[in-house]
Amino acid sequence: MTTHALRRVSDLLEMIKFSHTLFALPFALTGMVLAARGVPSAGTVLGIVAAMVGARTAAMAWNRLADADLDARNPRTAGRHIPAGTVGRGEAWALVAGGVLLLEAAAWFLNPLCLKLSPIALAVIFLYPYTKRFTWLCHYLLGLALAAAPLGAWIAVTGSWSWRIAPLGLAVLLWTAGFDVLYALQDLEFDRTEGLHSIPQRWGRGRALRWAARLHLTMMALLVLQIPLFGLGWWYVVGLAVAGGLLLYEHALVTPYDLSRLDVAFFTMNGVVSVVVFLATFLDVVL
Repeated sequence: MTTHALRRVSDLLEMIKFSHTLFALPFALTGMVLAARGVPSAGTVLGIVAAMVGARTAAMAWNRLADADLDARNPRTAGRHIPAGTVGRGEAWALVAGGVLLLEAAAWFLNPLCLKLSPIALAVIFLYPYTKRFTWLCHYLLGLALAAAPLGAWIAVTGSWSWRIAPLGLAVLLWTAGFDVLYALQDLEFDRTEGLHSIPQRWGRGRALRWAARLHLTMMALLVLQIPLFGLGWWYVVGLAVAGGLLLYEHALVTPYDLSRLDVAFFTMNGVVSVVVFLATFLDVVL
């Protein structure tokens, strides 16, 4: 592969933040381990990973397309690939199509219920970027999109739905909404200028920070509920303690007057939290 081709691939992967697939994938694997009470077949694992990669690729590329004009007007995002001209809209559309095809192929491979439900996941993905244009509940729709990870993984393993997995899905929804509220703090003034909606735009930085903290506190309560639901033990309890400490540290990094460490709170801490919860669940179930 030529240097130019490698650079193009790198630009495309950077545009969709491919490395941040880590955010939701560990929660998908958590749902998978709980459903299988261990590790399912290699085919099922690969199918779940492929579905996650396809869904997130389509979601991020669509998000960049939907927000391209807004990104161009926002000083913080004007350097993103589509506004900057380093990635063309046609290439972004190709990523959307490729992601959708990969998701659908994986869903077909996994089982009929996954395939039947996949259009609902796509509908949430495609609606989300537009919700900030009319409601501050946009953070919750992003949460719903990521909550599909553990729910879909459960269905992928079992071929059926169970309310036992619902608390984990709701925990992921609230976790995502909470860190998205933090992320939206950066664009408070821009959102007000453009008439966009978010919790920080509606209630200000101080209340938004408290809102995000309450979301993450409720998330932890839901993760604790997993203990009696699935008979989890000390490995899981220790993992939750670590995850809770990481979330406390995340909130300590951001204040209404200092957003300089927001990238650390958003990207690093949340990526580690999801991995810790997965590893704790995996070790508890397997050992």
